[in-house]
Amino acid sequence: MEEDLFQLKQLPVVKFRRTGESSRSEEDGISGEHEVQIEGVRTELEPVELGDGAAVPKEFANPTDDTFMVEDAVEAIGFGKFQWKLSVITGLAWANAMEMMILSILAPQLHCEWRLPSWQVALLTSVVFVGMMSSSTLWGNISDQYGRKTGLKISVLWTLYYGILSGFAPIYSWILVLRGLVGFGIGGVPQSVTLYAEFLPMKARAKCILLIEVFWALGTVFEVLLAVVVMPTLGWRWLLILSALPLLLFAALCFWLPESARYDVLSGNQEKALATLKRIATENGAPMPLGKLVVSRQEDRGKMRDLFTPHFRWTTLLLWFIWFSNAFSYYGLVLLTTEFFQAGDVPSISSRRQEVKAMCSLTCEYLTEEDYTDLLWTTLSEFPGVLVTLWIIDRIGRKKTMALSFLVFSFCSLLLFLCVGRNVLTVLLFIARAFISGGFQAAYVYTPEVYPTATRALGLGTCSGMARVGALITPFIAQVMLESSVYLTLLVYSGCCLLAALASCFLPIETKGRGLQESSHKEWGQEMVGRGSHSPG
Repeated sequence: MEEDLFQLKQLPVVKFRRTGESSRSEEDGISGEHEVQIEGVRTELEPVELGDGAAVPKEFANPTDDTFMVEDAVEAIGFGKFQWKLSVITGLAWANAMEMMILSILAPQLHCEWRLPSWQVALLTSVVFVGMMSSSTLWGNISDQYGRKTGLKISVLWTLYYGILSGFAPIYSWILVLRGLVGFGIGGVPQSVTLYAEFLPMKARAKCILLIEVFWALGTVFEVLLAVVVMPTLGWRWLLILSALPLLLFAALCFWLPESARYDVLSGNQEKALATLKRIATENGAPMPLGKLVVSRQEDRGKMRDLFTPHFRWTTLLLWFIWFSNAFSYYGLVLLTTEFFQAGDVPSISSRRQEVKAMCSLTCEYLTEEDYTDLLWTTLSEFPGVLVTLWIIDRIGRKKTMALSFLVFSFCSLLLFLCVGRNVLTVLLFIARAFISGGFQAAYVYTPEVYPTATRALGLGTCSGMARVGALITPFIAQVMLESSVYLTLLVYSGCCLLAALASCFLPIETKGRGLQESSHKEWGQEMVGRGSHSPG
């Protein structure tokens, strides 16, 4: 026996300690060092430090550690069949862009059919944004308190129900209320990004979230094509009903969606989280990590005060301004594009606006085939924005991608001060819209990455709410201020985006190459730094 014990003492044992990370439960203490004791005999082990960005060699994967976190499992399982299915189903929810695009088609139709004055037509659009603004934080709180799947499912079913019901509205007041309720439901749909991001390995996360944005562009294109077919024959009521088809399909498939394993771990539901991870591993044909899943229960989830802790206060305020600027500039450009094209060039806008102002407010024109073609072309500009952002976001980082997008938009806005022809005008507007939509997509990547699981949905929800504030204000600049001064209007948009570019640079955290933080009670990035090197992105 003594001889065997002597031989065991001579065996070399390696002890690993990761810098800046803890994958042990709190009972094990804050140290990341693992010690081996053999029948009461303590051996002195030489620690091996693994710096940030270094991966544990496969032959030493969890040699002495009997625990793993959700992030470990997601990285080990990698990207596979499960994530492909999730991409399609999440994309169907994200195709709610149809409900937004329909506003530009529905407004002129009702203006003519119901003889509505201009202010009532504008109110029909504004009420949707009011609904989105008022509900975004609420849906985020629900998703943090009761689960991502729960919040997303309720918001989609809400949007589907009132979207179909608005097709049967008999009078203006009815459709105004119903479209406001549709906007209330749409405010929760961005939570699909929260659910989606929490199932993605680190290397694939940015690319996949950006590709989900393609469904937004596809939804707008499909809405225009649907309007071309439906409006001349069946009318706007059928267009409203048929526009809910993607959400109807999502509602039928959403029962396949699992709850986020990160949320289950944070709410203390270890068995459910483990079952979800095993399901993903089975579908992907990948092995599960060995050991026991670490549970870090946190009761106080989805609290507004957590967004303003010393660690996140500056990030939250800067992100609110960035999201505000994104929506303010994006929707402002959409409104300005119509004015620029109808006037032919920028200097002619003021005189044209005065002529229109002198006309009766009840004068109306139905959308023509040429109008639908213009809508289609301006919508297609978002696809290059996705491709450019996709190419640069993992090369230069999230912060610099957002800053670059704002700078290019600001520069294009300033170039509009020049007296340019229609062709150059079209190119500038195309580039500006491509980059501002790319900046919006980069914000959708960055925001879920920077907040911990306990407040991730709420953080995204409040940012989305600030974006709707920008969307509400921008008509007063792009339409009202435009009557007074075209150049002052362009200067406002250019200046706003210049400030947003600076705000992007001043964000204290760069999330490129970082894992998702689980608990708000730990320092940011403590759980995962650099483990994505062995994930099959």
